[in-house]
Amino acid sequence: MSSIYTIDDLRKDVAEGRIDTVLACQVDMQGRLMGKRFQAEYFVESAWKETHSCNYLQATDMEMETVSGYKATSWEKGYGDYTMKPDLATLRRIPWLEGTALVLCDVLDHHTHEEVAHSPRAILKKQVKRLEDMGMKAYMASELEFFLFDQTYEAAQASGYRNLKLASAYNEDYHIFQTTKEEEVMRAIRTGLQGAGIPVENSKGEASAGQEEINVRYADALAMADRHAIIKNGCKEIAWSKGKAITFLAKWNYNAAGSSSHIHQSLWSLEEKPLFFDHAGKYGMSPLMHNYVAGLLSHASEITYFLAPYINSYKRFMAGTFAPTKAIWSKDNRTAGYRLCGEETKGIRIECRVGGSDLNPYLAFAALLAAGIDGIENKLELEAPFVGDAYGGKDIREIPRTLRAASAAMTESAMLRKAFGDDVIDHYTRAAEWEQEEYDRRISDWEVARGFERA
Repeated sequence: MSSIYTIDDLRKDVAEGRIDTVLACQVDMQGRLMGKRFQAEYFVESAWKETHSCNYLQATDMEMETVSGYKATSWEKGYGDYTMKPDLATLRRIPWLEGTALVLCDVLDHHTHEEVAHSPRAILKKQVKRLEDMGMKAYMASELEFFLFDQTYEAAQASGYRNLKLASAYNEDYHIFQTTKEEEVMRAIRTGLQGAGIPVENSKGEASAGQEEINVRYADALAMADRHAIIKNGCKEIAWSKGKAITFLAKWNYNAAGSSSHIHQSLWSLEEKPLFFDHAGKYGMSPLMHNYVAGLLSHASEITYFLAPYINSYKRFMAGTFAPTKAIWSKDNRTAGYRLCGEETKGIRIECRVGGSDLNPYLAFAALLAAGIDGIENKLELEAPFVGDAYGGKDIREIPRTLRAASAAMTESAMLRKAFGDDVIDHYTRAAEWEQEEYDRRISDWEVARGFERA
C-alpha cells in the first residue's frame, strides 16, 4: 500500500503553517478511531515513530466499560500500555477538520513490540499475509448505508432518541430531487473523503426515508478497511459540523429498512491478473472462485458474528427488505446472502450482503478471507446457484437469527481458530458474551408498554 501523503509532505505543511494537528488513531474492536491529537510539531519530531495507549482500548464495549473476563487485559494485570505504531502509508490530510492530518496505527505489545493478535488491523493483516504466501491478494469494496437526521447528536440524545426528524419524509431510493435537498451534507462527505485520499464513486438515496449510501473505489483489503473506518468517522464529523446526525445502526427503527455494508470481493495475482475470471467457466467463474465461494458458504454461520456483531444487527434480517435471510449464492439476485456480480468480465466478484453498517471492516474482511482461503485450500465444491426468491426458499442454509447463535458458531469454529488463533477467538467470544449479558438484563420500552397494565 503506497503512501498518498508522506511524512516529508507533513513536515513541509507543518513548517509552512498549513497543519497544526495530527490525529494518531488505532481502530478498536467496534471499528472506531481511538487515539490522540498531537501538536503537529511534536508529531513530526518524534511521535511519528510511536506513541502509547492504555491496553483496555482493545477490550472494551461500546460504552467504554472495563469488561471482565478477558485474558489479555484486566484489573489484575493493571491495564498497562500498548504501543501505537503509525503506519505512514495511511497518513493523509483531513479536509473537513481545520489544519488536521490523520494516521492509522498498528497496535503492538509494549514489551515485545509484536502486533497485538486480537487488534482488528492485525487480524486482517494476518489473512492478507496468508493470501500473499499463496501468490494472491484480495480486492474489496464495502458499500456503506446510513440514516441522516435533521437534529444534532446532542438534540437526539436529549430527546431519548424519540421523535427524530429524518432528512426526508419518503423512500428516496435513487431520487435526485430529494437528495438535492441533502446535498449540503452529502457533497461535503464526497468532497471531504476525496480530499482525504479516498476515491469516491458516488452517493445516492437508499431504500427508506432519510437513508443514504456512499460508495468508494475498490482497493486491496487492508487499504479498503482503513478507508471504511475513516469514512464512518468522517461522515459523523461532517454531519455534526452541519448540525445534523448520522446513524450506522443496522436497524434503527422497526418501520425502516436496515442499513447494510455489502462487501464485494475478488482475488487477483500479485501481478494484477484477475483470478476469479475464466472465459471458459460458467458465468465466467474460475475454479478458484468456485472454491472460494464454496468456502464462504461452508463457513457462513461461523463468520456471521464478524458481519453482525450486536443484538441490533439481527433485527435487520427480515424477509422482503433487501436484507438477506438465507446464506446461499445466486446470480445477480438481491434476495441471496451472496450475490454473483460482474459475470463474464474480469470484474467478476462475489458480493456478501450479510453484513450491516455496524460491522468492523477489518474483522468482517478477515473472516470472509479466512473462509474463502479454507475453500481454496480444501478445494471445496460449490453448490448450484439458487434461483428465485430466496426469502421463500425451503430447506436452504439460513443466516443465524440471533447473536447467541452466531456467537456459538464462531466459538466452535475450527476454521476460525486455525486462521485467527484460539486466543483471538476466545477474546471475541467474550465480547459477544458481554454484549448478550448486557442486553439480557436491560428493560426495553417495548416490554414496559406491552406489559405495564396488561401483564
